[in-house]
Parts: sequence; structure tokens; C-alpha cells
Amino acid sequence: MLDTKNMDNINRIKQLKKEKNAIILAHNYQRGDVQDIADFVGDSFGLSKTAASHNADVIVFCGVDFMAESAAILSPEKTVLMPELNAQCPMAAMITPESLKLEKQKYPDAAVVCYVNTSASVKAQSDICCTSSNAIRVVNSLDEDEIIFIPDRNLARYVADNTEKKIIPWNGYCPTHHLILPGDILLEKEEHPEAEILVHPECRPDVVSLADKVLSTSGMLKYVARSDSREFIIGTEIGLLHRLSKENPEKRFIPATAYAVCPNMKMNTLESIIRALENNKHIIRVPEDTRRKAKLALDRMLAVGRGD
Repeated sequence: MLDTKNMDNINRIKQLKKEKNAIILAHNYQRGDVQDIADFVGDSFGLSKTAASHNADVIVFCGVDFMAESAAILSPEKTVLMPELNAQCPMAAMITPESLKLEKQKYPDAAVVCYVNTSASVKAQSDICCTSSNAIRVVNSLDEDEIIFIPDRNLARYVADNTEKKIIPWNGYCPTHHLILPGDILLEKEEHPEAEILVHPECRPDVVSLADKVLSTSGMLKYVARSDSREFIIGTEIGLLHRLSKENPEKRFIPATAYAVCPNMKMNTLESIIRALENNKHIIRVPEDTRRKAKLALDRMLAVGRGD
């Protein structure tokens, strides 16, 4: 049952959306009430693509910094608002354009494959982007035999196990997925022996090796909907369990660990969405030269396909 304050916030958001011709995008890791008020819930790049094809004038992106930037890259004519400016992605911050430039000098014959969890300025220096669901397909589509894969070393390792190309990983990682340990998976499997283990490729390799399926967040949602299993151990940020449970009420979802929480993802609230819409804050802009180069890397990815 919603309390009066929450109902007031929800009604105010609906009013502001109508006044501003705005849509709200929420990543799968957002708080449950933020997901529930959103027009679209999904993975980062999927949401940006949805927003680009929508007739809204204003996009409120409830996620982290690189996600709002991606929306601004694909929708330069729209106003992109980020309710919490401090909602930064720690992994995206682990690589800079300057450090990437130095890495490219060390491997002049290598192509740069850039995970979408990066800043626009890093995307602009990359040959092609990828998501967690299409990373293998993107790497295998390239003519180059050497691939600088940035910034996630765990996703890079997963790709390396599924390609004959030489993968040169960057030493970045997602702190939240890194909290999931093999022991967490094994303990939950002992408690729930019939449960399928689904983990995100941002997890440690020794966690990935225990999984029944290695999937992106959108991949997990699709797989669970089709599966005959009734229980699932979920190895990703716990925000996804809200949507999994909402869409599959007859199935049970067990977090690999209750500590897999991204504090930056959880910064967005109903109150901060209201402030963003009332005050037009915070507007995310990408310089045009950077935007064009970053969009080229994203367009090249789309030409390959996203995968499952």
C-alpha cells in the first residue's frame, strides 16, 4: 500500500511529465519505486535507443552518468536530465581519454572495443562499442586480430574465452559485481539445489564459471520468462530482482549476495525526479565533436547487432 507522501510524489511526477512532454527512463538497477514510475525500464543502451525514437522533448534518465550521456549522444535535439549529478559509474571512471590514447600507442595494430559503460569522450576514441550481450559478436566481427577491450577486465576475460582473437584487457571492473564471490553462489546453491544460476559477465571469472547461464540484465529477463525453472540465483545488482519478481510472480529469485548493491544507482528517488523536472536539472550535454565520434562507435555496434 502506498503512503500519502508517495502518492503525492507520483501524482506530481505525472503532472510534470505532461507539462514538459517528458519521459522517465529507469535502469534495471534502480530502486523499485523509481522503476515503477518510469515509462521505460531496461538496460542502459536499450533505454537510450528507446528515447531516441520517442516524441518526448525531455528525457529524465534515472541511472548513472554514462547512461545519460548516451541518451544525449543519440538525442541531441532533446533535453536530457540526470536527477542526481553525483550518480557516477565507478567502472567508467577507471579509464580516461588520455590513458586510452597511451594504450593505443602501445598496440598500434589493435582495434579498440569499448563497453558502453564508459564516458562519451572515451567512446569517441574507440573504434566500436559493445554491450554485455553482444560483446563476443562485436569482437568477432572485426578484421583486426588484436583487440584492446575497455574498461571491464571481467567482461574482457569472458570475451577472450569465446574468441580466437588476442584480447588486451583494461584493468577496470564493476565494484558491485566484484562483491559477488564463488562462496556466495555455492552457499545459495546448497540452500536451493534446484535453482538455476544466472550471472552477469561483469562478475569475476570464478563466479562466471559456476553459472548455468551468463547473461546481461535484458538477457536474464528474457531467459527467466522462457524457462521452466521455478527458482533462480541471480548474480547481478539486486535492483534487477524487483523487475524479475514483478514480471514473474510465480517464480522465486534469490540474490547471490545481499551486498551486490550499487550505491550510485540507488541515488535517484521520486523526490529527485520531481526536482529535475521542476528545475530542468541537471542537463547533460556532450560537445558536438565528441558526440559525433562517439555516435559513430555506437552506430558501428548497431550494424553488427546487439545479441540476446
